[in-house]
Amino acid sequence: MQIKISDVADLPSRFGDFNVQAFKQGQKEHLVICAKELAEVPIVRVHSECLTGDAIGSLKCDCRDQLEYGLQMADETGGMVIYLRQEGRNIGLLNKINAYALQDKGLNTIEANHQLGFAADERTYEVVTFILHHYNIRKIKLLTNNPDKVNSISGVEIVERIPIIMKPNKHNEGYLDVKRDGMGHLL
Repeated sequence: MQIKISDVADLPSRFGDFNVQAFKQGQKEHLVICAKELAEVPIVRVHSECLTGDAIGSLKCDCRDQLEYGLQMADETGGMVIYLRQEGRNIGLLNKINAYALQDKGLNTIEANHQLGFAADERTYEVVTFILHHYNIRKIKLLTNNPDKVNSISGVEIVERIPIIMKPNKHNEGYLDVKRDGMGHLL
């Protein structure tokens, strides 16, 4: 795996004062946001990009809430957020919006992805192991509800899976049900 790695920079934010570093994997540029001093066994949130949720505050998902919670935990516990550029479960923004349009017509998120010719979830996590090894991290507490993340991270011991349960709203209840019932998320 060929990865280009940036220098480390300071990132003061409303969630805390962090270090940031970018990892370029092909055309994708991932970001690590971490506490200035990492815990011996840090809490790690692996978060896939969701422009509509993370930046715009869409209520169709719980992505922004999860990202903000992950950043708060990183600050409070000496942890890390690995922000992966895998928009729309790695189908890209254009296809994600097309999936939204299909959802507006009654399909759920899995059905919409299938209608567009994609798997329910196209994301991969091999770069996570690379990043954790770069920081000499061998044990983590993984902040996730997604069993695919737990099963996909290799070469690093996951000593605990910490659930990340956000309060649903009327716009994302069905989406969260599909994540739980159709994708096996531990909600």
